[in-house]
Amino acid sequence: MLVYQDLLTGDELLSDSFPYKEIENGMLWEVEGKWVVQGAVSVDIGANPSAEGGEEDEGVDDQAVKVVDIVDTFRLQEQPAFDKRQFVTFMKRYIKNLTLKLDEEKQELFKKHIEGATKFLLSKLKDFQFFVGESMHDDGGLVFAYYKEGATDPTFLYFAYGLKEVKC
Repeated sequence: MLVYQDLLTGDELLSDSFPYKEIENGMLWEVEGKWVVQGAVSVDIGANPSAEGGEEDEGVDDQAVKVVDIVDTFRLQEQPAFDKRQFVTFMKRYIKNLTLKLDEEKQELFKKHIEGATKFLLSKLKDFQFFVGESMHDDGGLVFAYYKEGATDPTFLYFAYGLKEVKC
């Protein structure tokens, strides 16, 4: 299994069990999330509670919760929305910090294509939910979630160059 960590913080953000599609000249990975129900597991152990003098739900606290699989699996933390100015400020700092971690070849490709990816993200800024890794470190990468037109499950966007592949 492969896990993808944030290159700057080491937080686990994704794994190969969630297939991705490269967009914006390979700068972004697009990953489909799914709403899933967690909890409220019904287990039939063959006992008859009424015959044993018990209630049907005696001592059981079933709380079914709907969660998004990617957010839950990688313990992503939702952040407040960015306005355009805040996002541009974030991107400048992120590009500077990430460029220092890349080898020369990747630096050139990153510098060549990051502007187009940034413009793409800016065009969808109002539609995004913003997430960071579990450590909630200020300098880490952002994960963007939005709903494509007519979709009931969210789509996530990751900075491809900000991820480090780790074999587990």
